[in-house]
Amino acid sequence: MWNEPYLETCCRSALHRLSLCDETGRPDGSVAELKDARCLERLEQLGLASHAGARFRLTEAGVARHNREIMKLGA
Repeated sequence: MWNEPYLETCCRSALHRLSLCDETGRPDGSVAELKDARCLERLEQLGLASHAGARFRLTEAGVARHNREIMKLGA
C-alpha cells in the first residue's frame, strides 16, 4: 500500500536539484527569486528537506525518497 504523500513533478525536480547541491544546499528566496521556492517549502513540510542558515538541505528521509523514487535504487 502506498502511504507516502504524492510528489508533483515540480517537487520531484526540486528534490533532485536539492540532491545535486550536496551539503552546500540551495539558498532560500522568494517565489520571484526561485521558481521552485514553493516546492522547497513543501519538501520541508513533508520532512524531506530542512531549512537552516538561509539554505535548504536534504534530510535523511529526503535522501531515501530521492534514491527510491527518482534514482530507482532499492526498488
